[in-house]
Amino acid sequence: MTDKKAFEKMKLEILHMVAPGTPLREGIDNVLRANTGGLIVVGDNEKVRSIVDGGFQINSPCTPSTLYELAKMDGAILLNEKADKIILANAQLAPDTSVPSKETGMRHRTAERVARETKSLVIAISQRRNVITLYQGNFQYALKDIAVILAKANLAIQTLEKYKIVLQQSINDLGLLEFEDMVTYTDLLQVFHRYIMVLRIKIELVNYLNELGTEGRLIRLQMNELLFELESEGKLIVKDYVNQKEDHPQEIIEKLHDLAQQEKFEEGNLLKVLGYNGYIHLDEIISPRGYRILHKIPRLPFLIVENLINQFCNFITIYQASVEELDDVEGIGEVRANKIQEGLRLLKTQLVAERRM
Repeated sequence: MTDKKAFEKMKLEILHMVAPGTPLREGIDNVLRANTGGLIVVGDNEKVRSIVDGGFQINSPCTPSTLYELAKMDGAILLNEKADKIILANAQLAPDTSVPSKETGMRHRTAERVARETKSLVIAISQRRNVITLYQGNFQYALKDIAVILAKANLAIQTLEKYKIVLQQSINDLGLLEFEDMVTYTDLLQVFHRYIMVLRIKIELVNYLNELGTEGRLIRLQMNELLFELESEGKLIVKDYVNQKEDHPQEIIEKLHDLAQQEKFEEGNLLKVLGYNGYIHLDEIISPRGYRILHKIPRLPFLIVENLINQFCNFITIYQASVEELDDVEGIGEVRANKIQEGLRLLKTQLVAERRM
């Protein structure tokens, strides 16, 4: 796992723990609203205990009201690893002063040093700045106001809707070119460029939703509805054009997610993800296998699709095949062969009609 992936995984775990709707977050918000400030350490382990001095043994469930009342005392609150039990309250923390810290306030400086020294999650609730800051190891993150995140998430949803329309149009254009056997690498790259842009918006939106917790349920439903068909169609496009048929589409999609997190990427990198190495003329014709178009024919089992592709190798050969040639494929009789031909004709007509709209 790369450092960036490990960092994102740690950030996700932390945000889930303090997301709105959790008892811990409700207690933190209560402390913030009361303007008392507080310091919470999540993790009752040997390293943490070595820097804790004094405090009262509590050993009770962590509830929002208990957390709020205990935060009125000056010291830190120590929770267990799952943050569902309060171990100590009014504890004094004495981290190593040689541990570097960029913070200026005493509470935040202590929180950063404890997090760096113990690798535990430390939550600093600022009395003066009215901010919640999370520390763990070298990770530092200031929680944003929920109203601000909701506004950004709603804007991201609107952007996603617009990009979905653009991507869907590119996919429809690709379909028409597939029926004419005129798809070039340039056409394919345009579709994947737009697909990656949709993935970028999704990644940004997921980050907002992780921080929103239960407050983002409706936005998450909207996002899933928008992306449901696109994600399944994306996998079928990958199956159509990946260089090696044996490559698993989900692994390719994950690599596309990695590209989406880069600020810039070259066309060569995208082609490598699809298994194309070396020099490729972008105006060269590339033929799809036919998974995506055949998948749109009603009541056509996936096994039959596989048999068609294994026998004819690419989509244009399937499209141009006669009823007799289709009938020779295992699992296909004359009736099904006619339905496949009719289904392909209807799909092409539909694509032409949508293009003219």
